[in-house]
Amino acid sequence: MLVSLAIRDIVLIDHAVLDWSGGFTALTGETGAGKSVLLDALSLATGQRGDVGLVRQGCAQGEVSACFEIASSHCVQTTLIEAGLTESPVTDIILRRIQNKDGRSRAFCNDKPISVALLRQIGSQLVEIHGQHESQALTDAGTQRDLLDAFGALAGDVKKTGAAYQQWQAAQAALAQAQADLADTTADKDYLTHALAELADLAPEVGEEIKLAQTRELLMNAEKITAELNEISQHLSDEGGGDNAISAALRRLEQVASKAGTALDGVITAIDKMLIETQEARAVLNEAAATIIHDPDRLQKVEQRLFALRDMARKHNTNCDDLASLMGELQSRLAGIEGDTRNITALEAAQNKAEAAYAKTAQALSKARHKAAITLDKRVAAELPPLKLNGGKFHTQIDSVAPEAGGIYGLDKVQFEAATNKGVTPAPIAKIASGGELARFMLALKVVVLEGAQHSTLIFDEVDAGVGGAVAEAVGVRLHNLASNNAQVLVVTHAPQVAARADQHYLVSKTSSQTAFSLLPDNERLQEIARMLSGASITAEAVAAAKRLLEAKVGS
Repeated sequence: MLVSLAIRDIVLIDHAVLDWSGGFTALTGETGAGKSVLLDALSLATGQRGDVGLVRQGCAQGEVSACFEIASSHCVQTTLIEAGLTESPVTDIILRRIQNKDGRSRAFCNDKPISVALLRQIGSQLVEIHGQHESQALTDAGTQRDLLDAFGALAGDVKKTGAAYQQWQAAQAALAQAQADLADTTADKDYLTHALAELADLAPEVGEEIKLAQTRELLMNAEKITAELNEISQHLSDEGGGDNAISAALRRLEQVASKAGTALDGVITAIDKMLIETQEARAVLNEAAATIIHDPDRLQKVEQRLFALRDMARKHNTNCDDLASLMGELQSRLAGIEGDTRNITALEAAQNKAEAAYAKTAQALSKARHKAAITLDKRVAAELPPLKLNGGKFHTQIDSVAPEAGGIYGLDKVQFEAATNKGVTPAPIAKIASGGELARFMLALKVVVLEGAQHSTLIFDEVDAGVGGAVAEAVGVRLHNLASNNAQVLVVTHAPQVAARADQHYLVSKTSSQTAFSLLPDNERLQEIARMLSGASITAEAVAAAKRLLEAKVGS
């Protein structure tokens, strides 16, 4: 339970320390006195959203500390251990929050710095705050579903269903993207198939273009080259004087050499070699001339092949030598598209599996909700007569949709239906209940939902709004009974009938520059309840009525 709340430099509070006891505590005061500031401070300490507007004017920061006593079996012990804040159960938790004027804030648990998210997680396990506008939220379908899930302790099932839904949606998105990609590549597949067929028919080879170009050049000039070679060969032949001249020179040297000893041996050897090489050169020349044949048919074939290679290279914006490697690239792209087709089959199977898993999980959640709704209806119905809703009825209507129309919270549309008078068929609660009736239905629901929870502290802000007299007294009695059931209940109220049922009573007052909190002794409490009954001018009748209210509490 909440043991103390220390507030410094929050709105009009410069410094305040409030000590709390168990049971039922009422907070009263004039409208605008600052009762809501107290709840804002506690919300800040338990990790709710910070607000620079909470920092007292002229101060750089505001600070709130909330001290709780907890049992060793409380669920928050697990959170503390898992977060590394303690190694074993603790008996006290001090939550502290510092809100800076520049918007930054710091959070602490037992003087250890923690994230605001962790502070919120811990705080939510210790305190349940029912805001003054929450009764209107009862008309919201999401709120109704959340209350049913809280009553049925279905948070784990809801989380599991949400995870299954997200997995299904992810599988759907992956399949849709793959299908879109495949549709985009269908035209590419046709192009690739055609291009590969053309390249396969052409069968290009690296270096082929330059060889063909050289052959074409040779064939185009074959007649001229052959004529030149034949003429050169003629010059080197006996008839052209080549061999004869060298032979004649050699014979004359040999004749002279007989008279010159060895002086001309080298010259004779050189000329003899020249004669041999000339004869060999003429033979090679004749062979070359014989191979270079003017062949128009062959020239045409070479040109067709060469031009086909060059046309294909231009078509693919590359060069002839890269056509062979281009074939490999196109084959890889085509294989990728065919692989995408196989991948879609796998993605379809994954999507179907994820959908089936979601349907199974969501249907199990729906079954659990229907079961919880039966018990919830009975429990809430039992709470209505004590809250002066005699003849009132309460029913939880659950309509389920098909899995393909489901969502993160499952397949169910939850709607609370109620009737405020006997014999009237229940209808959506938003259509039949007044503001005061909504508040009482919400109180009944909160009482039922929270009785099984482990929250140390339950806070109600003006849960009695819109009611008075006997109805307000009934609300006070129910809150007192709730506090008697091992719960600490803090209530901000304007109803004297509710305040009179409290075990502890704080008065909130405000001057022009400061908000103050006073724990009222019995005599001052009597005066405060009398003021709540009669207004600023306290009459003897109001005091007597206040005394009767307090005595009724003692006698209950």
